[in-house]
Amino acid sequence: MAVDRLSREQIVCAAIALLDADGVDGLSMRQLGSRLGSGATSVYWHVGNKDNLVALAADAVFGEVDLPDPAEIGWRDAIVASSHGLRNVILRHRWLIPVLGAHPTINGKHIASYQNHALTACELAGFSGHDLDWAGGTVLAFVVGAVWGETSSTAPALGENAGGDAVAQAREHAREHPKLLERYDALMKADPEEVREQSFTFGLRTILDGLAAQLRNTATSN
Repeated sequence: MAVDRLSREQIVCAAIALLDADGVDGLSMRQLGSRLGSGATSVYWHVGNKDNLVALAADAVFGEVDLPDPAEIGWRDAIVASSHGLRNVILRHRWLIPVLGAHPTINGKHIASYQNHALTACELAGFSGHDLDWAGGTVLAFVVGAVWGETSSTAPALGENAGGDAVAQAREHAREHPKLLERYDALMKADPEEVREQSFTFGLRTILDGLAAQLRNTATSN
């Protein structure tokens, strides 16, 4: 690939592929340049530095989230769709969680679209002023926190194929707590992907129920 034909979009797409494979620590400008048939200097010229490149990549993958119009499907269904969409994006691009944690003020056109969608939905629900900001932020915090739990190296293994030593240790700690042991064994027998999906859905529904209750309480007190 000729140097003068490189574009920022090509560089970001190649960076996302490397991030998906090796994470943020495994991304190097030299490796990226080699993948593109160019030099690291040319890559730097297009994107500045590694931090800026990672921010561009994060914004790009936010563009994969479908953002249905809240006015057409309702505020709650719109938030459900975008939240599940963001969860799926993070599960495809697991490096996104540590990036968001390290750079909480990261921004870009796709991230802005996601944030605006959340504000639009919450405003349609009836929130205004700072409550509008907090409602949208509460949903995003739940999604990021929940998926962090799914992607974390310390997340508990589920299902029949969970590591034997970890299962044995967990059961030993739960031995004196029958209810905990009962629930733990039930999770071990369930399909792990289904359990995680149901857990996310339960949490999101609870958050939205809480937001709806907050609106009712505010209306009653006014």
